[in-house]
Amino acid sequence: MALSDGQTLTTDRTGRATFTAPTSGEYLLAKGSGASVAALIDPATGASEPKETTAPPVISVRDRFWVCTAGLRGDADANGVRINGEPALVIAASPECLVALPSSKAAAGPATIAIEAPGVEASAKATLVALEFAAPQPPPVPGKKSRLEVRVQGSEQKVGLVVDNVTPGVLKFALGDSQEVMTRGGPQNSAVLDVQAIRSGDYSFRARLISPPDAAVAQRYLLAAAELAPEDSRGDLRSFAKRIARHPRDLPAVRAQVGELLRQTIAGDFRTLLNAAWEAL
Repeated sequence: MALSDGQTLTTDRTGRATFTAPTSGEYLLAKGSGASVAALIDPATGASEPKETTAPPVISVRDRFWVCTAGLRGDADANGVRINGEPALVIAASPECLVALPSSKAAAGPATIAIEAPGVEASAKATLVALEFAAPQPPPVPGKKSRLEVRVQGSEQKVGLVVDNVTPGVLKFALGDSQEVMTRGGPQNSAVLDVQAIRSGDYSFRARLISPPDAAVAQRYLLAAAELAPEDSRGDLRSFAKRIARHPRDLPAVRAQVGELLRQTIAGDFRTLLNAAWEAL
């Protein structure tokens, strides 16, 4: 793994690596195994330390999630996380936030997340949900339309989802192979997508929660991306950053415009920053 500040890392047997984050610059890029991610660089430790314990309001039982609180350790193994008493795997950590993966025993429904580190005990409330697919109805037949249902267990609140078509050569979504949907809420909490079979064969889907938007983080990534953008896109990105700062209600519209630009952008540092901005929107 290579970092944009020049550090080269080798992961251990758990797939994790430890490094010291730089204290200068706006962001850090990490590249390895054909993938790349971006992270913002905050002020020196203490200046940005969380004042309270926070976690996403809704967490998928199958996906990683973040928790932020003061006094954590940069060594992932030095922090502990439990969800309703069941240990979660801490896969990344910094002195301010960590990323964990729920246990296979985690059950959908109201949850208390307990965090422990040397000298630290904290907790946060969240709701765990399980995302399940119902078989398309009517059964897929090449050339015929069907409907695919994604069911949410553990919450009656409406939630936003991204549904990815993992087998586009067998089945296609009406609105693209990666589609955003909002569930209807209530006891039968679900969302429906229109699909059509292309040919006979096995098919697969993946669903994940859409994280709540963070305008401040998105703005920083947009401004960072503008520095690497083609000249004809720089003004648009800076305009987007100003727009979401002044008009938070415009976030969905800006997200759609950034998503369109993202689909037209080839792999590289610019795309990595643009994708980070899109995810924060």
